[in-house]
Amino acid sequence: MLIRTPARRRAVAAAATACALAVALTACSGTTKDSAEKDTATAASGAKADPDAPLKKGLKLAFLPKQINNPYEKIVDEAGIAAAAEYGATGKEVGPSDANASSQVSYINTLIQQRQDAILIAANDPNAVCGPLKQAMKKDIKVVAYDSDTAKDCRQLFINQASSEEIGRSLVQHLGEQIGHQGKIAILSATQNATNQNTWIEFMKDELKLPKYKNMQLVKVAYGDDADQKSFQQTQGLLSAYPDLKGIISPTTVGIAAAARYLSDSSYKGKVVLNGLGTPNQMRKYVKDGTVEQFSLWNPEELGYLGSYAAASLASGQITGAEGEKFTAGRLGEYTIGKDGEVILGEPTVFDKKNIDKFDF
Repeated sequence: MLIRTPARRRAVAAAATACALAVALTACSGTTKDSAEKDTATAASGAKADPDAPLKKGLKLAFLPKQINNPYEKIVDEAGIAAAAEYGATGKEVGPSDANASSQVSYINTLIQQRQDAILIAANDPNAVCGPLKQAMKKDIKVVAYDSDTAKDCRQLFINQASSEEIGRSLVQHLGEQIGHQGKIAILSATQNATNQNTWIEFMKDELKLPKYKNMQLVKVAYGDDADQKSFQQTQGLLSAYPDLKGIISPTTVGIAAAARYLSDSSYKGKVVLNGLGTPNQMRKYVKDGTVEQFSLWNPEELGYLGSYAAASLASGQITGAEGEKFTAGRLGEYTIGKDGEVILGEPTVFDKKNIDKFDF
């Protein structure tokens, strides 16, 4: 398990503060909006923060993942629910079995009827969920996006696992080094509308424009819809269409595990480099058998933990979601809200044979 030392937590908090205060640092947000759009939900509510307010007891939090059977999001949500128990709240996870754009809408409507204090959502589509989320905020239900953002006026906060720019660029950088900056590459993504995936892919494409990648060619972005079997088939299809493919980037835990499974039992093992975002427990055997040299991720338990405390701080009136506000996330320490309501967990970790057995998630 990834254990963050007090010094590390202070470094993460400092990094988040710097991100909030650095106006020109585009890594703090996947997209750029006019300043008039900042803090839309906060301004509309007219709320004022009381930093000294205690966390309310008996809060009800609901986690709404992209899909209920996603192993990565199960880790995030269970950690958030456990965190809720620390401060006297109750949490639950609800959600669809598929990751279609509109699948989460009916669940949001139900959570509104149940009068939850906060809804935490990993959005399948940034806009499809906006109508009901705005209705939730009108009824004073706090909305926190995590992992995959909604449109900015449809929530108060976005808990981002790491800088979107850092994630996208670093995945290309790692793959480029592994293939000697030469050859055809492909991306195996989740759904076509996933906010986080598309933001990372845009930064990947931008990184590929740099001169050192002139001999690398992105030939295809494939979509496995965060479904194991479809991702497996998409990997097979990529290698059938491009037998000279040198590398695949899969910025989704479901996709990278499915791609690794295909490669591990094929003639492409050791010939096609696979990199991306995965969990150590899913990827351990593929690292040890030589299918995958390295991959990256943050600690999903800490993402859920941070999201839970952020939602509780909102529901308790400690913060409103405005830039520059601070809150304490239990054992993770203090965080500062950045531009457009973004809170960044910290830097991703690169896993390989040397360190993978130190982690258990």
